[in-house]
Amino acid sequence: MAIEIDLAEYLFKRLIELGLGSVHGVPGDYNLTVLDYIKPMGLHWAGNANELNAGYAADGYGRIKGISAIITSFGVGELSAINAIGGAYAERSPVVHIVGTAPMAAQKVGACLHHTLGTGNYRAFPEMNKWVTVAQANLTDAETAPALIDATLKACVLNSQPVYIELPTNMVKAQVSVPVTPIDLSIPGYDEAYENEVVDKVVKRIQGSTKPLILMDGLTARFRVTEEVNTFVRLTGFPTLSAPFGKGIVNESLYNYYGIYVGDVGDAVIKQQVDDADLVLNFGPLHSDVNSFGFTAVPKADVTISLNMHSIKFGNEGGHDGDVISIKSFMRKLVRRVSAINLPAVRTFNQGPSSSRLLLKNLKPSADDAIIDQDSFWLRMSEFLRPGDLVLAEAGTSFAGTSTIVLPENVILINSALWLSIGYTLPALQGSALAQREQRKDGSDEGARSSGRAILFIGDGSLQMSAQGISDIIRSRLDVTIIVINNNGYTVERVIHGFHEHYNDIQPWRNTEAPNYFGAPLDDSEYPVVSVQAKNWGELRSVLRRKDVRAGKGLTMIEVFMDMADAPAPLKKLSAYVSNRNKTNGS
Repeated sequence: MAIEIDLAEYLFKRLIELGLGSVHGVPGDYNLTVLDYIKPMGLHWAGNANELNAGYAADGYGRIKGISAIITSFGVGELSAINAIGGAYAERSPVVHIVGTAPMAAQKVGACLHHTLGTGNYRAFPEMNKWVTVAQANLTDAETAPALIDATLKACVLNSQPVYIELPTNMVKAQVSVPVTPIDLSIPGYDEAYENEVVDKVVKRIQGSTKPLILMDGLTARFRVTEEVNTFVRLTGFPTLSAPFGKGIVNESLYNYYGIYVGDVGDAVIKQQVDDADLVLNFGPLHSDVNSFGFTAVPKADVTISLNMHSIKFGNEGGHDGDVISIKSFMRKLVRRVSAINLPAVRTFNQGPSSSRLLLKNLKPSADDAIIDQDSFWLRMSEFLRPGDLVLAEAGTSFAGTSTIVLPENVILINSALWLSIGYTLPALQGSALAQREQRKDGSDEGARSSGRAILFIGDGSLQMSAQGISDIIRSRLDVTIIVINNNGYTVERVIHGFHEHYNDIQPWRNTEAPNYFGAPLDDSEYPVVSVQAKNWGELRSVLRRKDVRAGKGLTMIEVFMDMADAPAPLKKLSAYVSNRNKTNGS
């Protein structure tokens, strides 16, 4: 007789098999019996202060671990989280959203239960979630539930996007067979013969090029091929640039890495060299307006090969549904091929005057009593960061500023270039730092690469959107450094429009008192708390030299004050570019 287990246990067994170590979410009366399984199965319950933050945290966790889970109640809980799930869908983070739903009997008769719309329609919320998930499962039948779970989790992993699982309260303890084989993660439609043909075609294009270029973008991080692409960049020696979303994927100490590509907003010499390229290998492209700086950094289609998770697109050629590759397998084959052939001579690629390496080299020390300026601050952060650090950059000034940092080797950068929901990165810091801690404990190669600190750059306005994330960080005793850029409101919005308008103001907070309010230990040598301000360069230098700050243990919160009118150079240039373009177009 086959051994049987509870359906909830089956679900968690499968998630653990895929690498899950922690679960995010908020308890509610429709999911409480599901939560009873978490601790006995050896999982960590992160326990968030609200569902939106739980979703953001799960997104951050998934970007590091390759799988994550959030549990909410249906209706109010899942809709509080849906904004975060939308962001994970847009920017491809593998989040499993488990929703505790009402008993099937109540749903069948359309009972007017709490958390419903009062219409008797229990399918309204799942219909909403269909738009932001790649697969859905309603576990209403013990016979079919295991297969549904497996198929849904497979879709989550293979697409690196969220999925939605409904678990009615009466089904939590339904008996199902113990899984005896791992989840099948083979790629549907994968054709190795076709993949080999594509490798041949790419190699031929490489050999026939005279001005090749590599453009690295952020979706590449979801493909789990960082090691392979870095080997490819190193072996070819081709000039390499990153989109802002792709920063941190390529080792920036490589001689052929030339920084961020910002199109018309950047140096003309860089733009001209990209336009002159006869081959652009564009890895993991995400051509959003922000990531491509008003679409000016999108390479010419006719010379571009776009490399995605399961497909390769050559220029303007249309793809076919049946043309499926595995990017992991493809990159390994491509690396083997380029290491054994004669590559085109690498052309001279000239740095522009805005090169971060050049600017940092020539940066003069600021006077101790001088106000902290944006451009110098971000360049100086290059000296604060260390190999293996995990860095998160909030939308707005932090996104633009971190694009100018020179990153040490093996730094992971998490930012947002499409969804741009402000406040995302504070909870994502909690999720990603938790994942980072788990990786260090498991002794894997990923753990070795996660040896550094977890550091967040966030503005004072964004902090107010998700400040309860600080409580969640303290609850899990995570080692994090939060650097708050206090420039008196929404500076990125001021730069765009309405500089002096009241709607870009915020209520000033005493940000450095947040750890105390959110219950950080007052005197705990195992979890030290540092909370300081820096209002000029002398104070900032003093703070950054402190051993406890540099160690990154416990909770460190540094509030850095900057002028309201100041902004990183890329942001100011983009604003000026858009303004001039609008004037030219008569807008």
